[in-house]
Parts: sequence; C-alpha cells; structure tokens
Amino acid sequence: MLREEMLKMALRLLVLTFLVLGYSSVLFAQDFPSRPITMVITLTPGDATDVAARAISDELSKVLKVPVIPLNKPGAATVTGTEFVVNSKKDGYTIVFTTAALISSSILQHKTIPYDLFKDLTPLALVTQNPYPIVVRSDAPYKNFREMVEYAKKNPGKIRCSTIGVGAVGHMNVEIVNSETGAGIEVVPFKGATPAVTALLGGHVEAAAVSIGSCISYVRSGAAKIMVTSVKVAEFPDVPTLKELGYPRDILGIWFAFFAPSGISSDVKATLVSALEKVAREPSVGSKLANFGMVQDFESPDKLLNRMKAEYKIVEEIAKKSGLIK
Repeated sequence: MLREEMLKMALRLLVLTFLVLGYSSVLFAQDFPSRPITMVITLTPGDATDVAARAISDELSKVLKVPVIPLNKPGAATVTGTEFVVNSKKDGYTIVFTTAALISSSILQHKTIPYDLFKDLTPLALVTQNPYPIVVRSDAPYKNFREMVEYAKKNPGKIRCSTIGVGAVGHMNVEIVNSETGAGIEVVPFKGATPAVTALLGGHVEAAAVSIGSCISYVRSGAAKIMVTSVKVAEFPDVPTLKELGYPRDILGIWFAFFAPSGISSDVKATLVSALEKVAREPSVGSKLANFGMVQDFESPDKLLNRMKAEYKIVEEIAKKSGLIK
C-alpha cells in the first residue's frame, strides 16, 4: 500500500510539474515582449542601409510596444553580427537584420564560418529589397542590354564591370550574365560602392554592378543608365529583368531580412513575424525606404527559406564555375 501511495504521489507531482511548465510557457508567450529587443545590424553605421534599418526598428518599436535597440556589428561580410545572434539566448530578445550577403558569405567562407546557415538561424521575415542593376555611362555605344551583350561578344575584353569586391552580389551578377549570354564581361573588384561607381563615371570601366542606392542619383541626373536589374523598379519601368528578356534566370538582388537564433518558441516566433509583417507593409516605412532606392516587400519565413535555398544553389554553382571555391 505504501508503495502504491508513493507511486501515486510521484505521478501527481509529475503531472503538476508539466502543468506548471506549460502554464509558465503560456505566460511567457503572452508576456513577450516585456523588455527591450536588441536588433543587430550586420552593416556599417551611417550608410543608407543602416539608416533604413533604423527606420524599420522605430516602427517595430511602435508595433511591439517595447524599445527595439539597433546594435551595429559589421564585419566579415555579415558573419560577425550573425554569429553574435546565433550565440545569443533563444528567447526572441536578440534578432538580426541582415542581407542576402548571408548566402555568399556562407559559401565563400564555408571552411571557417562558425555557424550553419540553415540549422542555426530561424527565418522571420524578408522586409525589403534593394534592386541590383548593371549600369553604364549614358554615352555608352549601346542603348540597351541586348546591344551591350552583342558589343561585348564582338569586342572581347572591351567591357569591364566594377563591383564592390570579389564574391559580392555584383560579382555574382556579372558571372550570371556571362553564363546566360556568353558576353565575357570582365569583373573588376573594388573595395566598396563609391570607388566602383567613381571608376565607371571616370571611364576606367565600362559598367558597374552595384546596388541601386549607390548609383540612383547618377541615373536620375542622366550621367548613367541602367541596362538590366534584378527586380522591377517603379521609377524605371522600362528597365528589364533578365527573365523579361527571355533568359532562364534573373541576376541577384539584395534582400534584407530578420532572423532569430534557432530554438525560439513558436509563440515568440509568431509574435515577431506578425509584427514584422505589419512594419513591412506600413506605407510610411515604404516611403522612407524609397528614398534609398529600396523596394518595400514582405516574405513569410517559409518563402524566405525557399528563396535562400534557391539562391544558395545559384551562388554555389557560380562560385565553383568562376573558381571562387573548389
């Protein structure tokens, strides 16, 4: 009898423990967020993307009703800030705002990168995109993309394209164009967008593959023109994408998205995703982003994950073909 009573008591304690844990979990989810959230930005303070990120954090603070505090941790092509978040507590109070460079860094630094892109991060939402065009000077001898490709084929080595660095999105885009068209455009890497655009305007290269925010003022002034872009830009409706021209795939753009460390609860994730969707669809945020040439957008965690997997395959293929990795 004593043994049976002890077993019954142990079972009652076990059930009570599960009930308490479950109730605590519900309370935690209901209370989230109850304190400031740290939003790690994997980019340099003061640049256009950082300013846009802070505009997003301001609106996110309003939606979540707690401060969302930006914290810049640039370095190693997004790896530094991402690693910080991967190693943070899995409670939703530390999230990262990062870019599509997350993909290329995982591929090009695969031997040293301290996390697994698809295992250690929880996608939350894509919130905006920065179109990535290929631009030329307005006095170029070709009026459109097809003419540029024909010119490049007839004049090998005569079209050099500046990018912001080896392995950057612009570099990948030139390789994609060459793969799709056989143009044979040469890549000339620079350390940043400003010198890449300066080289184009100064006649040291014939094209530049940079973000639209880096070149839009020159396009607006008439000093440069866009040949092709990663996604449609409302301001330049006549500029095509590769797919619009009949090619199987487009060049890559820069998307910006939020991630949490893997292991956060489903309730906390749902709260963050819902808030980010509201921010991503807020017209006032869209108008601020447009000032930097960025396109307001939203993709759910599943769509973002599918995008990442598809782009990973493309970038890995291009990186192998171009000798960036073995």
